[in-house]
Amino acid sequence: MHVLSVSSLKGGVGKTTVTLGLASAAFARGVRTLVVDLDPQSDVSTGMDIQVAGHLNVADVLASPKEKTVRAAIAPSGWTRNRPGTIDVMIGSPSAINFDGPHPSIRDIWKLEEALSTIEKDYELVLIDCAPSLNALTRTAWAASDRVAVVTEPGLFSVAAADRALRAIEEIRRGLSPRLQPLGIIVNRARTASLEHQFRIKELRDMFGPLVLTPQLPERTSLQQAQGAAKPLHIWPGDSALEMAGFFDQLLDRVLRTARIGEYAEAPAV
Repeated sequence: MHVLSVSSLKGGVGKTTVTLGLASAAFARGVRTLVVDLDPQSDVSTGMDIQVAGHLNVADVLASPKEKTVRAAIAPSGWTRNRPGTIDVMIGSPSAINFDGPHPSIRDIWKLEEALSTIEKDYELVLIDCAPSLNALTRTAWAASDRVAVVTEPGLFSVAAADRALRAIEEIRRGLSPRLQPLGIIVNRARTASLEHQFRIKELRDMFGPLVLTPQLPERTSLQQAQGAAKPLHIWPGDSALEMAGFFDQLLDRVLRTARIGEYAEAPAV
């Protein structure tokens, strides 16, 4: 089971949109996937059409990471209605904010890792939608992760936030979790005709080299439309949705190659 955190240390860059796009690509590919909604805003749970009634949630898991609690906090996505495949969600909750203090204990930091270890035979891929800060929830996610995808957009403050995120990943790798590595930087909402965006993308490449992943994701209304309807991008009609689905397929290829999942099982890790 490969665990990927999708993170940004700056809000509003489309981190949850990227999580949903990767989840849609994984579902379309038939990869058994769990999405952990660790952002207290819980938008991933909404976008994946989760019925929360009768279930526990991620806050209950952080309070007690036992298998019984973990399984009670997981629900199948509404995306699976009339479609084969496994894509489940560990349900988000605003109460998760209670676990987002600035000075978590070592015990607290390892709770999600402990929880996921109880279900590791059930899934090939786990995507964690992180909180947009570097407090306890993000550290908890990273401690449970193999890789972190840093989402940014081509703007001055977002470039600085990507730099902070990569430094923080290295700090946690050295101090807590030696297996943790950055997957890379996903540039979202890129406008290729914008000189400012061209400049910022070049700046990112100059700073981070091959960690800047391709393709960069353009801003398209099809993404928001699919999210608003709580449907996977890969079934949304229109050329724009088809284009974006192809971009997320390419990013998922990078994830699967890194994790050696499916057709990449025999390939060397990236």
